[in-house]
Amino acid sequence: MKILITGSNGFIAKNLIAELRNRQYNDLLLFNRSKNLDDLYEYCKEADFVFHLAGINRPKDESEFMEGNFGLTSLLIDRLKENNNNCPVLVTSSIQAELDNPYGRSKKAGEDLLLDYGEENEVKTYIYRLPNVFGKWCKPNYNSAVATFCHNIANDLPVKVNDPSVLMNLAYIDDVINELINALEGNANQFEQRCEIPTIHKIKLGKIVELLQSFKKSRENRLIPNMSDEFTKKLYSTYLSYLSKDNFNYSLEKHVDNRGSFTEFIRTIDRGQVSVNVSKPGITKGDHWHHTKNEKFFVVSGKGVIRFRKIDSEEVIEYFVSDDEFEVIDIPVGYTHNIENLGDTDMITIMWANELFDPERPDTYYLEV
Repeated sequence: MKILITGSNGFIAKNLIAELRNRQYNDLLLFNRSKNLDDLYEYCKEADFVFHLAGINRPKDESEFMEGNFGLTSLLIDRLKENNNNCPVLVTSSIQAELDNPYGRSKKAGEDLLLDYGEENEVKTYIYRLPNVFGKWCKPNYNSAVATFCHNIANDLPVKVNDPSVLMNLAYIDDVINELINALEGNANQFEQRCEIPTIHKIKLGKIVELLQSFKKSRENRLIPNMSDEFTKKLYSTYLSYLSKDNFNYSLEKHVDNRGSFTEFIRTIDRGQVSVNVSKPGITKGDHWHHTKNEKFFVVSGKGVIRFRKIDSEEVIEYFVSDDEFEVIDIPVGYTHNIENLGDTDMITIMWANELFDPERPDTYYLEV
């Protein structure tokens, strides 16, 4: 299948091209401003499916709206007609096609032209009125508030929000691309003359900025955002894509003494925290128990022994652990416990606790095993 994509240097097209190639659609005919109209003619001769993604949304003059959105659609249709090519055509329009403004009118005119073409020539057409789309590779300071906010906050630039109560309708780029490929494969989410992206997120502008600022702060407090919320998960992925290339790393606070070190890595509101414990050879750490706090220990380097004793019993239970066999040891409540390094090198243990450490209520009581 030969797939023609107009506007191939754009935000949506870049993501579409990457995913098409992931799915082994490799015969792509890419048309953009660097090509000439002869290229478009040849592509319209060969194409088995057209993604018409090109358009104008930030012109120097309002007249460019009609020229870029209606005019290019008209030219594309003419080229398909000249080649007697009745392949399916998908166009990305905008929810502003419902509005009486120059951009909206140009988008609506392009839609009507494509609908007429489809009906007159028995051509399958797909029209997607997209809301604001966000995700990786979207250009900041252009036509996406989310892209601008992500870029500015990730790079310590000021953010201006005129009205935080404005409700945004947002589609995530991966959801958009999945739906566009569904259409290519004959499974479009279509309602009468138009198609829709199944998942739209409605969220206030102020909340978006609040979330983005919390993402930035998470490097200091180590709190991972709520990944069970779909919008938060998608926005966090988007935010990370705007980090500058020299800012992917950040430091953690390492608590060091003569026994080794202890470093908190990840904290979550509802899934506890993860830490990295380093024990020097011959060192024993722990000798304490908890009422409610429970833990999981996972030795990833070195060898040692984890000992348990129920606080009202004299029986000591031992589990020998090493990096020879990866296993997780549950640390139940009501058992005093410790971990001893039996090797000649540092022993590294990943430790998970079901709740965040609270120095005011540590729920940790010293008692030798």
